[in-house]
Amino acid sequence: MSVWDSIVGQDRVVEQLKAVAGGDPSAITQSWLICGPPGSGRSNVARAFAAALESPDHGMSDEPTAVTRQILAGTHPDLTLLATDKVTIGIDEVRDIIATAEQTPVTAPWRVILIEDVDRMLERTTNVLLKEIEEPSAHTIWLLCAPSPQDVLPTIRSRTRIVNLAVPTQAAVSRFLQERDGVAPSLAQRAARLSEGHIGIARMYARDDQVMSDRDELVVGVLTLARASDAVLLAGRLIDSANAQAAADVERLAAVQEADFRRINGLGEKDRIPPKLRGAYHAIGKKDELRRRTTRRSRDVLDRALNSVASVYRDVAVLQNDAEDAVGLINLENRTAITELSARMSREQAVRRLERIAVARRRLAGNGNPTLVFEALFCSLVF
Repeated sequence: MSVWDSIVGQDRVVEQLKAVAGGDPSAITQSWLICGPPGSGRSNVARAFAAALESPDHGMSDEPTAVTRQILAGTHPDLTLLATDKVTIGIDEVRDIIATAEQTPVTAPWRVILIEDVDRMLERTTNVLLKEIEEPSAHTIWLLCAPSPQDVLPTIRSRTRIVNLAVPTQAAVSRFLQERDGVAPSLAQRAARLSEGHIGIARMYARDDQVMSDRDELVVGVLTLARASDAVLLAGRLIDSANAQAAADVERLAAVQEADFRRINGLGEKDRIPPKLRGAYHAIGKKDELRRRTTRRSRDVLDRALNSVASVYRDVAVLQNDAEDAVGLINLENRTAITELSARMSREQAVRRLERIAVARRRLAGNGNPTLVFEALFCSLVF
């Protein structure tokens, strides 16, 4: 399987990047901005492109080379990955990565610097990066990822080659789940539909019955909001669910990191950690770090919940505009309740509710108290 086979619904971009990776190295653009909405796979595209640039087979062999496997795992010495769970990427992190970018590649043709979520940089931090993007070292390629070009400062946009990704179709996501993860067709189709083209969320729905069940309960809760007390109770259940999901995700991640630490250092599952490694080992499970990760994951769950709530009023608008045959419904399981709501609610009222969801998203992104944000939102949705 070639490195590109894991990319879903981006045929045009894949052909473009294949041609670049297999072309004249002296003609390659050295600074790239890969843009796509959440779930479009921009980070996966960036890693596949990095593998194609670094591997002797340009990522085209059916059997991945050792270089390709290392790049995709993030362990190749000439790949430097900067990702963060924080709200912003710090200026010291960027200065460190710039120092790395100046170094000559160890084994591969290029030193590749991949920065996920470059939109999380403040302007001062971006200015530190600017000169390197404008005049990269001779053997360095920068791959920056962001939701859209507009999320990045114009000074960065103007100095990079922009690649825009599309939202994968439901059919493409469903096919991916069936072929790559062995998901049953009916479940794959439902997970793809409910994820609205977000590959990561589709895989989550297909793998985790509880996450799917939580979404179902949220949609039913929104459709049955009749009084302020319903809104408060629904907000409380949502926050509890988000915190539980986040804690479980972080616990799993910490376990994986601990296992990787042991493997890298040649330690068995039951072996004692040598004194000289204990500091690094215990840093994986530091309370402050786990708390920060849990908060970040909880916000991700709540952001996903906002998408689910918005999908209800999106479906209402679809029915009100007789567009079901053209674009379909997301919440097919709730079609009867949504049809009834679309008959009782005016088009203006449906649009206003979508606007209120957008306000809640901005408040949440601005570190608003999640409980208060969702209580206010759900109270405004009562009909």
